[in-house]
Parts: sequence; C-alpha cells; structure tokens
Amino acid sequence: MPRIDFYLLPGADAYQRRLTACKLIEKAYRQGHRVYLRTASPEETQSLDNLLWTFRQGSFVPHEVAGPPSAPTEAPVMLGHGPAPLAMNDVLVNLGTQVPEDYARFERVAEFIDEDEAVKRAGRARYKAYKEAGHVPETHKLDIR
Repeated sequence: MPRIDFYLLPGADAYQRRLTACKLIEKAYRQGHRVYLRTASPEETQSLDNLLWTFRQGSFVPHEVAGPPSAPTEAPVMLGHGPAPLAMNDVLVNLGTQVPEDYARFERVAEFIDEDEAVKRAGRARYKAYKEAGHVPETHKLDIR
C-alpha cells in the first residue's frame, strides 16, 4: 500500500505548484528513486519537460517524456499525462486532476494542492478517494518563500 502525501501550498500559482513538484522530483532522484510525473494534459507535460531542465540554476534531473506504458525505459524520471510505464513503481508525483488508476503499484504518491478553487476541489476529491480505498493520506503545509 503506497504512502500518500498531500503538499499544501500558499497562493493560487500554478507555476509555483509545478516548481515545487520539480524540487521534490530532484530530491527523490538524488536519493536514487525512480519517479513518474503525471500531468493533466499534453501541454502541461511539455511545460514540465522544459521546467525540469531550467527550474534551478545548476539543477540536473535526467528525464524523458513517457511513451506507451509497455515501452522500456532507463530514465530515472519519466513524465506524461497517461498511465505510467510499467517499469516505474517507486514515486508517483500527480499533478493531474484525477486519482491515477495505477497509483496503487507505487511505493509513494505525492499530490500538490494550491489555493486555486478548482485545484482544491479536485484535491479534496482525490483525498476522499484515497481514504475510501483504505489509505491514510498525510498532509504537509509548505511555507514557500
């Protein structure tokens, strides 16, 4: 059963939510974890593909945009708006609006919620769905400066 963490961010800034996700992904990568970043759309995938290269001076997060779930991959970080590649089962960072159908095969799931009403509403629905599935999600209030 995966550990599920909700990170609550101040403000309603989608860029800040994505930037914070990139920082967590970099930390997980440096600790030797394989990460799948699930986005809400192909456009968000492209935006995050670029952001992972540029979010911090000197950062290096080797990553690839995911192909079909059965496609082999060696990249430690993959991103896409669909199901994760089958080889990925360590950390799932979900920036999508729904609970990913394949979340249960991961060891850890990270959700990022800011104060945008639509993001909060979708986050509450995901929190409730995880609880109904028997998980005990933890919340972490982040103070971003």
